[in-house]
Amino acid sequence: MKMADLPKAYDLPDERGHFGPYGGVFVAETLIHALDELKAGYARYRDDPDFKAEFERELKHYVGRPSPVYHAARWSRELRGAQIWLKREDLNHTGAHKVNNCIGQALLAKRLNKPRVIAETGAGQHGVATATVAARYGMECVVYMGSEDIQRQAQNVFRMKLLGASVVPVESGSKTLKDALNEAMRDWVTNVANTFYIIGTVAGPHPYPMMVRDFQSVIGRECLVQMPEAAGRQPDYVIACVGGGWSRAARAFCTATAPTSCRMTQDRSSRRIRCRRASTIRVWVPSTRGSRIRIARNTSRSPTRKRLPHSTIAAASRASSPRSNRRTPSLMQKNSRRRWHAIRSCWSISRDAATRT
Repeated sequence: MKMADLPKAYDLPDERGHFGPYGGVFVAETLIHALDELKAGYARYRDDPDFKAEFERELKHYVGRPSPVYHAARWSRELRGAQIWLKREDLNHTGAHKVNNCIGQALLAKRLNKPRVIAETGAGQHGVATATVAARYGMECVVYMGSEDIQRQAQNVFRMKLLGASVVPVESGSKTLKDALNEAMRDWVTNVANTFYIIGTVAGPHPYPMMVRDFQSVIGRECLVQMPEAAGRQPDYVIACVGGGWSRAARAFCTATAPTSCRMTQDRSSRRIRCRRASTIRVWVPSTRGSRIRIARNTSRSPTRKRLPHSTIAAASRASSPRSNRRTPSLMQKNSRRRWHAIRSCWSISRDAATRT
């Protein structure tokens, strides 16, 4: 089944780019012309048969789609109630879902005669995907990345440079993703005539949230076809992450393609009790035994418990132990705690699901 064979269920954003109270265009006046050009270009090619055919051809032969769904049978047995399925976006070329959107935006940049692309990245996956498609289509590529993130993600920085991209360290502010985005915007203002800005998440001015949603909807469309074949029916639950914006894209593609019986749930990175801090897409489906089946995209983070304010923790630490005895937890210790919280959270979810059935 191809994208054109499925009904289009989107009725947002409106003509001004608003998703209800959110969205719109709040940028410098110097970018209004570039955004108007982008909006007109996307409106022209969005339903163009040649554009859609090339996009689907690249996803199939270059990215390696459709990505499979995989039944995690042993994990399902451990959780005692939930049947877990994984949507293997990690098997895409570049190792993540980011390339789906980058392929679409790069094809649009070609048609708009923009030989130079820029991007911002935090963990580096979007930067790698942008550098990859730029090399694929012979474009100049500049990736902005906070200096702190460059130190943490040296491997992805090496991959970007290996693909011919220029990685620009950002030293302002917190030296992370937010500041990299600001620098990328400044670059775009300066070189708007020949530059296309590839934004990797559902953020930024209209039409970027709509574009990212549309290009990433391929994941949900594949699930719509694959789940009846693998599990016998459509899912009851889709759990998507809330982070830099990708979660809203996940929710958008699920809302556009999933049946009305499918419930959408989001994981939010926060400090509330029982909050699952993850980068996941999980689909829960009833099995023939009445338990739940779930699809998950690779989990990278884990839940966190409610925490006291940092000032309270610091005061208690100073009062309870001398300076010489205070130690900062190692990265291995932190990851071990996160894995334990993730397992415990998944077990409680599965137990609740089994109780309901």
